[in-house]
Formats: sequence, C-alpha cells, structure tokens
Amino acid sequence: MNSGDTAFMLIATAMVMLMTPGLALFYGGMVRSKNVLATIMQSFLCLGIVSILWVAYGYSLAFGPDVKGLIGNLDWAGLKGVGTTIGPYADTIPHLLFCAFQLMFAVITPALITGAFAERIKFSAYLIFTVLWVSLVYFPVCHWVWGGGWISGHGGLDFAGGTVIHINSGAAALVAALMIGKRKGWGKEPFHPHNLGMTLLGAGILWFGWFGFNAGSALSAGEIATVAFFTTQVASGAAALSWIIMEWITQGKPTTLGAASGAIAGLVAITPGAGFVSPISAIIIGLVGGGLCYFAVLMKSRLSYDDALDVVGVHGVGGLWGALATGLFASTAINPGGADGLFAGNPALLGIQALDAFSTIIYSIVVTFVILKAIDLTVGLRVTLEDEIQGLDLTQHSETGYSI
Repeated sequence: MNSGDTAFMLIATAMVMLMTPGLALFYGGMVRSKNVLATIMQSFLCLGIVSILWVAYGYSLAFGPDVKGLIGNLDWAGLKGVGTTIGPYADTIPHLLFCAFQLMFAVITPALITGAFAERIKFSAYLIFTVLWVSLVYFPVCHWVWGGGWISGHGGLDFAGGTVIHINSGAAALVAALMIGKRKGWGKEPFHPHNLGMTLLGAGILWFGWFGFNAGSALSAGEIATVAFFTTQVASGAAALSWIIMEWITQGKPTTLGAASGAIAGLVAITPGAGFVSPISAIIIGLVGGGLCYFAVLMKSRLSYDDALDVVGVHGVGGLWGALATGLFASTAINPGGADGLFAGNPALLGIQALDAFSTIIYSIVVTFVILKAIDLTVGLRVTLEDEIQGLDLTQHSETGYSI
C-alpha cells in the first residue's frame, strides 16, 4: 500500500463527490424559478439513494467476481470482504477506497438523466426510476467495462466513463424525454434559465471535480494521472471556445450558457480517452466535441423532443464522440497499458469502440423503456397539468426557492 496514492485517491474521491452537488446547481440554474429546488433535489438525493444500493449489492454486481461476462455475483454484497487491505483492482490503495471512488461515479450517472425530464416528473416516479435504472442498467454496464465483463475482455477502452456514464445516461435520457413528453408550452413559449450565475457556478464545480474524475481514474499519483489531468483541462477549454464560436456564427451572439455547456461537452468528450491521448489530440477532441454537441442540441427542436437540459446533446453525443475519438487518437506512447488507435496504425480499435458504444446504447434504450413503462402503468410518470403550471417546488415539496 502506498500512502501517497491513498491520499491522492481520497482527494480525487471527494472531488468526484462534489460533482453531483455541482451538477445540481448547473441544472438548477437552467430551469424556471418555480422548479429550482425540485431539480436540485433530483441530483442531490442520488447521493443517498445510490450510496445505500452500492453497499447493499451494487458494488458486488458491478465489480464482484464475473458471471459469464455480464454481471458480478453477490459475493461482496454488504461489502463482505471489502476492507482496508489491497483489493483486486488497484495494488497500492485500500480496496474500500477503490469502492468509494467508484461509488461517486455511480451516484452522478442517474443524476445526469434527471436533466431530460426536469420540470415535469413526479417525485415518487423519480425515486423508483433511480433505484431500478441504477440496478438494471448502470451496474451491469459498469461491470462490462470495468469489472471484468465482456467489453474489457475484448480490449475496449474507457478511461473514466465515456461509455459507462455519458453514453449510458444519454441514451436513457432520450428515452425518458420521449416517453414523458414535452413540457406544457414547449416550442411555443420561451423557457429561459432563471439563474445563469448558478449554472456557471455549477459548471465551475463540475470542471474542478472532473480533475478527480479523470486523473483519479489512473488510481495512482503518477504519469498517467498527470496526462489525464492535463488533457481534461485543454479539451474542456477548447470545447468551450468552439461552442461559442459556432453559436456566434449561427445566432449572432456568444452566450454564457453556451460557454458553460461547451466546457461540459469538452469534459464529456475527453473522459474516455483522458489517459490514452496526447494534449494535442485532446485539443482536437475538445474542438470537435464542442461544435458537435452544439449542433446536437440545436437538433432537438427540429426533431421535436423536449430534453429539458440537453442531456442527449451534451452527454450522449459528447460521450459517443469521445468513445470513437479514443479509437482514433489513443496511443501506447502515452499509455503503454492502453492500445493504439487508428492514427497510430491500429484501425481495429475504432471498430471495438463503436461496438461497445452502440451495444451500450441499445441496452440502455431497451431497459430504460421497460422501466419507464412499468412506472407509468403503476404510479404514473408525470405530474398533473395543474401541478406542472404551479411548479414542482410547491406541488412536490411544499417549498419555494426564493422569497422576495
């Protein structure tokens, strides 16, 4: 056990935990004032729900001994055998610390999805959805990629969660937006963010926490963590610039919301390749990712689906681009433990990355549809029209975000 690596991973874990409250602020500022607390609550409460599930059976399903490449078994349920000695996934930090680090990833993933159905879902439906989705979608996909499942078995690369977190949540968000339907007045009335200062603060917290997210995925304080840290910064900065340039060209004005959204798009895009690509490659990934996600967000009005907070356009499309870009730019000169991509002479990796990404999309879409359908047939997914007009803060929680 290495005390330096342990200290580094304790800090990285805390940074990733902070990302979920950061996401709550990022999302909270983007909705109308009558829904700010309900939106923040949906992200924040994932810290409680997923933590309990993770201890009970989640960690065992995601990282426990493999069952036919599909899921872990329940040998580690209740964290049996998961202690402060070295574990099977990191040889210089306590097993329990690795478990805690991965917990923070599991927490933020369902929180990302909440942006798709913001301002119109029942709180009871949200609670049931989060429990079922994490159990039936996140835990299995996490095992496929990081827990010894079939994706890791054939050489797929996902350094810090492009497939597990962003593609997975983006696909689920698309299904949720379509099934729950549009907000009343969407496309006819302006739906402006009520507090962009809050959104920018949330974006800054997310950017800060993302260094723990990506650099921490090296699981030790060393060369690969340094690469991941640096590529995270330059990709995000490049994406923020490319987003507002595209916005400036097409709409005549660059916006602060565009800068924040672009930065997040760059963070999403670099996540799968953060520890596998060079800084120059990271800049290219960010530049393309920012512009690509901007146009993906524009498409939602043309395709007529109400993804309230752009989860599909930023996380789904950004994560898919990042996974494929890893297949293009990955290099063993940067990380000998990875693989060479297309531009390093190995086109096979691009095919592997595409297979992994689209397999995850299909699985997430199908299972998310079944979960949402079951909830709709039982407790119902959507608040009443009257409650939606009044706002979820009052109707779901009997409180208001502002008293002026």
